[in-house]
Amino acid sequence: MTRRHGYVLLAALVAVAVVISAAIYVGFSGVLKSGDDNVQASGAHPRSSAAPASTGTWAGSWSAAPAGAEPGTETNGFSGRSIRNVVHTSIGGTGARVTLSNLYGQQPLSITHASIAVASAPNNPTALAGTLRRLTFSGNTSVVIAAGSQVVSDAVRLRVPGDSDMLVTTYSPTPSGPVTYHPQARQMSYVASGDVVEDPTGTRYTEQSPYWRYLTALDVLSNEAAGTVVVLGDSLTDGITSTMGANRRWTDVLADRLSTESGAPRYGVVNQGISGNRVLSDGLGRPANNPSGLSRFGRDALDRSGVRAVVIDLGINDILRNPQQTDPNKITEGLRELVRQAHARGLRVVGATLMPFQGHRGYEPRLEVVRQGVNEQIRAGKVFDSYVDFDRALRDPYNPRKLLPQFDSGDHLHPSDAGYRKMAESFDLTSLKGSTGAEL
Repeated sequence: MTRRHGYVLLAALVAVAVVISAAIYVGFSGVLKSGDDNVQASGAHPRSSAAPASTGTWAGSWSAAPAGAEPGTETNGFSGRSIRNVVHTSIGGTGARVTLSNLYGQQPLSITHASIAVASAPNNPTALAGTLRRLTFSGNTSVVIAAGSQVVSDAVRLRVPGDSDMLVTTYSPTPSGPVTYHPQARQMSYVASGDVVEDPTGTRYTEQSPYWRYLTALDVLSNEAAGTVVVLGDSLTDGITSTMGANRRWTDVLADRLSTESGAPRYGVVNQGISGNRVLSDGLGRPANNPSGLSRFGRDALDRSGVRAVVIDLGINDILRNPQQTDPNKITEGLRELVRQAHARGLRVVGATLMPFQGHRGYEPRLEVVRQGVNEQIRAGKVFDSYVDFDRALRDPYNPRKLLPQFDSGDHLHPSDAGYRKMAESFDLTSLKGSTGAEL
């Protein structure tokens, strides 16, 4: 063989090696390595030693606080049925992982099949072609979640778009007892008979549901987001009177602003509102339905992926609901305790003034005095690092005890879509940046 022929043969062998290496790399493109912040993607199995594919920060793109056990599911749960949750992202990324909760279960929950996909269109159970991915848990396609516990999936490589709908589907073959759910989704999800978790067409998902079941978080691996802002609130944050399926809660508008406005911190926004939620008092049951802000703050706020700042909009239900809390100092002390816990994690806290509710069925002049007392302390800088003045933004200037008519949904407590937008527009985005304030 001549030297020239030897060089040609060597070049051919190198080319073949490159092709084989590329094929091996593509075969390992299914799953990323789980982690908290500034992690890198790995291969097909979370413990794979394949070369890194991408880097980024894990941040929350969507979440919903578990609020109770779904009525009517006490015995069988959703055995033999596929639940396709539809959720709306705040930020996008190159990978995803989800959290499933059995917080209100009374027995182990067996999930034998789960998947994630980009929705083909808003409010639609059909997956966008080529995006459906099987979810695994520590490398397994099935997982058993103990009563009162939650589990985080392995991460999958999937290009998740921001401001878009995602489909997260689970299947449980056996009776599981009470289903952990979030009742005020303001978003239609879907249910089908049998295991059709990996059916991308959605044709068998004929039953609609206004709840989110089991799913409590969707995190993304992002090269753009610096972290997450968590919003802890009640029905005003839950968006109970916003248009169904339109993503017009004030937190949705806040997410839009954070992703588009110059100089804004690039944070994902996760909504941890529970309708009826109070700062001080739990609901009934064990674990408590509608747990207080104080009891759920660690799980629902401090422990969220990539949290950098917390927004708190709580207090109105402490005033309105039985037993009524008529001492503003007790409410503000509860809020300050939340701030102290956040400061211990190095997190900045932005609070919200309480909006007016004259005309609501629960209104009493003595309760208006309590609301004003809470707001006075917030505006004096005695509660939070900074605050957003939702009261001033939405109240009627000629009768500050009431919402402006165009911002009122009609029940004189909850905003209209225009009111929710006004709340988000009144938010100073720079208040989410900077150091924490002094201990309160």
